[in-house]
Amino acid sequence: MDPLTLPLDYTAIERIIPHRYPFLLVDRITELEPDKRIVGIKNVSLNERYLSHQPGARPALPPTILTEAVAQVGAILILSKPENREKLIFFMGIDRVRYRGPVHPGDVVEIEARVKRLRSRMGQLEGVARVGGRVVVQGTMTFALGPATRKVDT
Repeated sequence: MDPLTLPLDYTAIERIIPHRYPFLLVDRITELEPDKRIVGIKNVSLNERYLSHQPGARPALPPTILTEAVAQVGAILILSKPENREKLIFFMGIDRVRYRGPVHPGDVVEIEARVKRLRSRMGQLEGVARVGGRVVVQGTMTFALGPATRKVDT
C-alpha cells in the first residue's frame, strides 16, 4: 500500500480499518506519529442516527459512541503500520474512562490517542476527545491484534 499522506480523508480511513457507514465514526486524520500518537476529527451532524433525542433537551452524542470514535482513531494508528495492514484489531477493554461533557450536532470533536504500551499482539492507548479545547471524554483502552478472518464463500 502507498505511504500515508496526511490528512487522511474518509476514503483513506476505509482502506485502513474495516468499519463502514454508519459505524465508521472518524471523518479525518490530521496527525500521525507511528507507534506514538494520532489525531483524528469527528464532525457531529444533526442527521446521525445514533443521537439521543430527549424531549426538551438538545440532541447529544451518546458517550458509548464517543468512546467508539476514540477507539477507532487508536485502531487507525495501529493498523496504519505496514506489518499490521492485514490484521484485525479487537477492542478488549476500557479503564478509567471519564465523560466530562456532552457533544452536540455542529460540534467538531478532536480525538487524540497516545500509545501507552505496545507489543506485537496487544497494547494500550490513552485517548482523549475535545470539543473547542474542552475535554469531553478520556480513558485508557486495551486492544489485541489478530489475523484477518478468511472470507467464506456461500
